[in-house]
Amino acid sequence: MTPRPFQQVDVFTATPCLGNPLAVVLDGSGLDTEAMQRFTNWTHLSECTFVLPPSDQGRAAGADYRVRIFCPGRELPFAGHPTLGTCHAWLAAGGQPRAEHVVQECGVGLVHIRREGTRLAFAAPPLRRSGPLDEADVALIARGLGLSRADIVAHAWCDNGPPWRSVMLRTAAQVLAVRPDAAVLAGLDIGVVGPQPEGSDTALEVRAFFHTLDGLSEDPVTGSLNAALAQWLMAAGLAPPRYLAAQGTAMGRAGRVHIERTADGTVWVGGSSVTCISGQVTL
Repeated sequence: MTPRPFQQVDVFTATPCLGNPLAVVLDGSGLDTEAMQRFTNWTHLSECTFVLPPSDQGRAAGADYRVRIFCPGRELPFAGHPTLGTCHAWLAAGGQPRAEHVVQECGVGLVHIRREGTRLAFAAPPLRRSGPLDEADVALIARGLGLSRADIVAHAWCDNGPPWRSVMLRTAAQVLAVRPDAAVLAGLDIGVVGPQPEGSDTALEVRAFFHTLDGLSEDPVTGSLNAALAQWLMAAGLAPPRYLAAQGTAMGRAGRVHIERTADGTVWVGGSSVTCISGQVTL
């Protein structure tokens, strides 16, 4: 057992306890997958990350560090709030990027992270699967969310590591009223999005449901889903090239996700982070 530097970071908020918490073990050297998964399950958070030196291939490609990302019960090739939270913790611990952007190595490859004043933003990785969902899936999701099929006005695969199946509803109010049925949605990762009323301070309301060891859970604020939603909705003409999304409202949180598509077509997904706990963990 070794004392290791540790931070718990709240992501997509500048106010502690209103975003999505993340456990970050800043030195995961010597820990095997079982030990990482066991600690992740013990934290009872949606995700936990372990920072490691880049692989030889990653270092040659410019990576500053490598990260392994876990949620209860499984490892993830990519996730958004762990990407921003890990980078925040790494910088706070004295990490120095080798170039203009921080470069993270993870299961999907290299992810670039830029600083936007007090916020960080990651470049959305390419979608691994896109396009409309099967109609049978849409009908199942509608039933699992307590909706009629007519309530779903658009749908798509939003797979960028986590295999999100996403649906768009007519209004943000409908999104907030959803009450998912865990039995119907067993094994599915579901994203739900709807437009806010005119004049609101955010453009979209987002909710994310995924399965953990405890069954169906709701994620307070989800970077991977927001990244994939932006790529889908912008390409379909359903969202502008720059907007602010709200997530976590239904859980008493106030997550804010800043989305921007730059001239080169890159979609940047950003937000604030704040360190809530800093110290050591013995693993």
